[in-house]
Amino acid sequence: MGDTTGKRIAVAVVGWAVALLLFFPIFWMVLTSFKTETAAISTPPQLVFTPTVESYGEVQARADYLHFAINSVVISLGGTLLALLFAVPAAYSMAFHPTKRTRGTLLWMLSTKMLPPVGVLVPIYLMFRTLGLLDTRIGLIAIYALMNLPIIVWMLFTFFKEVPNEILEAGRMDGARTGAEFWYLLLPLTLPGIASTGLLSLILCWNEAFWSLNLTSSEAAPLTTFIASFSSPQGLFFAKLSAASTIAVAPILVFGWLSQRQLVRGLTFGAVK
Repeated sequence: MGDTTGKRIAVAVVGWAVALLLFFPIFWMVLTSFKTETAAISTPPQLVFTPTVESYGEVQARADYLHFAINSVVISLGGTLLALLFAVPAAYSMAFHPTKRTRGTLLWMLSTKMLPPVGVLVPIYLMFRTLGLLDTRIGLIAIYALMNLPIIVWMLFTFFKEVPNEILEAGRMDGARTGAEFWYLLLPLTLPGIASTGLLSLILCWNEAFWSLNLTSSEAAPLTTFIASFSSPQGLFFAKLSAASTIAVAPILVFGWLSQRQLVRGLTFGAVK
């Protein structure tokens, strides 16, 4: 009993230590956002200071936060829904109607995530310029969907494989067509997995910075571009940059906290039988 209690305490201590380590950059960012620029760059760092919201006021005066936030919401939701629209049938076909090329196709799709985005920046930029998609929401929705498509297909394929094929076969014997089979049999069984996949894709889209910085300028720019606008060739304005970062990540942090149970439930779907 004593050894078990000691192990639990040790695991709890390690867990809290790791959690605090991961949370510290966020805490420091929020703390810095309430400092003046002088206090933000002081050495050693000031832990005791008079808080001020002047950086938030200057950030709002310089840029329209709501415009960037709406772009982030529309692009993230659009990219996630578009990716799911293609990923669900692809994962379904590979999970329940596999061929000898299925495994190779999955590995090939995953290998595309190993390619540095900068390696395809020039051809994609030229394509977007030719098609008139630069600085448009539609362009970013398409690129975000393609960016997350391999991971979404892999996750959905894993969730679908956990469903016993006998259930679907029983439905076919009762006369269920493909649409009814998916809607009434597969969807209720895999909904936690599909939901968690969508939530993860939404978070990845919200945090994506490379493509938004290179393919947008103002009209379709999301919050990642909003954050980057508070740096300059003369240097970084740490207090303003921290304030911009705080109000940019606050929505997705709240969303992640509210949906953490669904995320964990979905990501562990089928892990315990």
